[in-house]
Parts: sequence; structure tokens; C-alpha cells
Amino acid sequence: MIGASRGLRILVATQPVDFRRGMNGLVALVAAALAADPYCGDIFVFRAKRRDRLRCIYWDGSGMILSTKWLESGKFVFPPVKDGAICMSPEQFNLLVAGLDWTRVQREPVKRPTRAA
Repeated sequence: MIGASRGLRILVATQPVDFRRGMNGLVALVAAALAADPYCGDIFVFRAKRRDRLRCIYWDGSGMILSTKWLESGKFVFPPVKDGAICMSPEQFNLLVAGLDWTRVQREPVKRPTRAA
């Protein structure tokens, strides 16, 4: 299980990938196309062209984890297709994996408390 906790970076590749790629192909894609270190502990998310499947790879310190999810009905909400990747918060990632529209959730700004005199 990939647990998305605060402080963990989640990168979503915006280009669809060929889902016949295995773990080694996705690790190579992270290194080449995203210019990132696949063994840094970040979660890397990939999407299928039909948007009904996603794959995540994650280095947990002892090995690489490959996770796949597909929706029986509906589609995942992904950013527009362009080169590169976007960063996601753990909350947005949890909504994405649940199949919900994470773009509709807005974080309310929290006012920083002031010191009492």
C-alpha cells in the first residue's frame, strides 16, 4: 500500500504511457522523460490514454512498488496533456486514486495566529 503522507512529493506524468510497460520501463521513463530520480522515495503516477487506468511506482527503501488501478466505470481526472509532470498534494492524490475530481477541491487559506501580547 502506498501511503501518501505530508512531505511526500507526488509527480503525475501528464503524457499518457503505454500500459504494456512494466516496472523497469516506468523507472526508465521517470529518469529520462521526467528527469527525476525514481529511487528518491517520491510517488510517480502514470495514466493510460483512455484515462480509466493509472499506475504508480514508489521506492520504499527496500524495493520498488508498482501499483495499478482501473475504474470499472468513469474516468480519472487528469491535467491537460502536455510535456513533463505536475506535483500533487497527498490529499489530491487520495482523491485521484478514489476516482474523484480532485480539481474541484480548493484548500481554504488558514490565517496564521498572532502572538498574544
